[in-house]
Amino acid sequence: MSFSMMPARRVYVTICLALGCRAAGPTASGGDPGLEINASLQGRRPFPDDNLWNVPVDLMPVDPNSNALIASIGLAKGLHPDFGANYNGGPFGIPYVVVSGGTPGVRVAFDYADESDSGPYPIPPGAPVEGGASSGGDRHVLVVDRDHWKLYELFAAYPVPRSRDWTAGSGAIFDLGSNALRPAGWTSADAAGLPIFPGLVRYDEVVEQGVIRHALRFTVQTTRRAYVNPARHYASSDTSSTLPPMGMRVRLKASFDISGFPPSARVILQALKTYGMMVADNGGDWFLSGAPDARWNDAELNTLKQVAGSNFEVVNMAAVLNP
Repeated sequence: MSFSMMPARRVYVTICLALGCRAAGPTASGGDPGLEINASLQGRRPFPDDNLWNVPVDLMPVDPNSNALIASIGLAKGLHPDFGANYNGGPFGIPYVVVSGGTPGVRVAFDYADESDSGPYPIPPGAPVEGGASSGGDRHVLVVDRDHWKLYELFAAYPVPRSRDWTAGSGAIFDLGSNALRPAGWTSADAAGLPIFPGLVRYDEVVEQGVIRHALRFTVQTTRRAYVNPARHYASSDTSSTLPPMGMRVRLKASFDISGFPPSARVILQALKTYGMMVADNGGDWFLSGAPDARWNDAELNTLKQVAGSNFEVVNMAAVLNP
């Protein structure tokens, strides 16, 4: 069955057993993550090894509709790192904070409460907001509970003045030790109903670990009124089969030579070959999400813009979702 035509269904994945894929290393390795903004996870990887985020897709077949789907995003458009060390005077991207299990929870009032997890959310004082405290836009807030190994994410998050409470458009809580998906049709802090944090390019993986062992997250301008696992939600009224559904997985072609790229870019490009990236939201075409860090080398990251849409292909995930 073509990936572009697959029905969405709830799946608990046993991919490596079904396909005999290569082991990708343990989910938990190294030491405990630190407790700070954009802290290193010390090699610890969210979700089990057989989770769709963590399974290599470099040996899986190409989707029959790949050419049309890639063309709809843009063959000549370049990959765009939507994160870095300095933009308008400061780091940019989607930040996160790692907290301990004893961090007090706060109340959050949601605009879309019927598709949000009620909480409480362990948001510490001074938690980073995407774009900064005075920003507009998506204003994501991401919190990783190191001790309970849970992820808390908010969209359009605003602190309530003179209170510890927050308001948000939507919110989601993920058990990072589980393969459970959100209910079908539910959003999250992301339009696709996906977690955001596991798909970010992070400094600790790229520079400190020297390897990314999971799929990444990217956006496209126009998506389809459809989603495929692990996505659970769509954000479009267009039903054209040439448009990407939420959750669509693409990978960098094996033939693309990454040897001439600088070190940090090579780590990211290798991850795009091995694990690929998922359509997670409507936004700029080929915009690759990452966490901000003043230590990023923006000149190295900007070399990623040399990679064109034509260098990617859509993975046929039918064999994964229906082993």
